Amino acid sequence: MTRTMPLWPALLILILAGCSDSNDNWHGKDIAGLMPDLEFRLNGTDDGTVTPDDSKGNIRLLYFGFTSCPDVCPTTLSDLRRSIHQMPEEYQDDVITLFVSVDPRRDTPERLASYVNFFGDRILGLTAEEPMLRKLTKRYRTTFGYEEPDASGNYNVSHSSAVYVFDREGNARLLLRPGLSPEQISEDLAQLARESSS
Repeated sequence: MTRTMPLWPALLILILAGCSDSNDNWHGKDIAGLMPDLEFRLNGTDDGTVTPDDSKGNIRLLYFGFTSCPDVCPTTLSDLRRSIHQMPEEYQDDVITLFVSVDPRRDTPERLASYVNFFGDRILGLTAEEPMLRKLTKRYRTTFGYEEPDASGNYNVSHSSAVYVFDREGNARLLLRPGLSPEQISEDLAQLARESSS
């Protein structure tokens, strides 16, 4: 006697597959309703506390990295800058990148400020003590880790290369994964900006 797969798991798979691509107009992954809204309390480059209220009304791009990152971080931040510059001019000032360093031991406010300034004036350098960073990354279902230091004390930090996009109200909307071109990212950001402008 052959056993068949119960119907409800198959239906559930189809439903979830449909939800994950609910808007074929996006190049990034549509995460509306799948991730929590933007919430954090971090240290800025001036040693002051920064929260989402400080950039309310803007589209926010949340990215976790570290300033000693040899390739992924500078490439990602450069691509984001290019993407924003390719948007229609009226929307370019509506987008802010939140670069959250997960390497607070080395990334002092001064070092963070110097690093993010290289990528333009619409990017904020943020960090916190490790427990707070662990809590924040867990909120967005990611993590980070430290490799063993070499003889000179240098070490690498593993982290996600995805970028989380939040709309003007702080709702999670898109996940930008590696492989998207600046042109594709720009189209997504422009579409989101038009959708939420009044």
